[in-house]
Amino acid sequence: MRRLLSPFIARRILRHFSSHSEVVQEIDRLTVKSRNHLTPELSLHLITPQCPLWHSPGDECPFDDPFWAFYWPGGQALTRFLLDNSSVTKGHSVLDVGSGCAASAIAAVKSGAQHVTANDICPVAAVAINMNAKLNGTKLSISTDNFIGRPCQHWDVILLGDMFYDPKFADIVFEWLKQMSEQGKAIYIGDPGRLSFVSHPATQHLQRVASYELLDDCKQENNGLTQGSVWKFS
Repeated sequence: MRRLLSPFIARRILRHFSSHSEVVQEIDRLTVKSRNHLTPELSLHLITPQCPLWHSPGDECPFDDPFWAFYWPGGQALTRFLLDNSSVTKGHSVLDVGSGCAASAIAAVKSGAQHVTANDICPVAAVAINMNAKLNGTKLSISTDNFIGRPCQHWDVILLGDMFYDPKFADIVFEWLKQMSEQGKAIYIGDPGRLSFVSHPATQHLQRVASYELLDDCKQENNGLTQGSVWKFS
């Protein structure tokens, strides 16, 4: 398994920064190493209320939409579930879609997965994934390809956290997941109950396997959402 970024990802990053090391330095400068979440076993580079950038206007951030710098509630629930239930990923080949800070991918590695790919279409997220994997002493593959809508024959477990913000995108993702489920993939979804998720007809194919109370800070940061749940496609 590789942890280094591919030359292709590095070239995409260098369109906006002078060097890969500059991106690493900026992530290090703008984030803190946090364990204040549902999975304190993991330390993650995150933007938190302790970071100056949290309180600054968006145009002061050198990164476009740094979703990877936040540990979203669905991802926290999914990662907690994986750490508590190692049999879900142990010995399997795992694809973490929309990996973000890579917490779920890292949890899969720590749970004994045979191979883990952390997938995020953002090239800066790929750098953060690499940093977080290293911070937690894990090795995984990194891809910025868009796998949604494509066959995924190389993996038998698919993970998604906080991917259902928009109804139209939810349609696309659920259609793909239905196809993957029919091909025998085990699919686990983390979500805190966003409307685009809970109101979607495809949830009739889901089984809730776990729910977790969010920490107070996470509740405040996510507009009062109180729980994160994990669902299995069935």
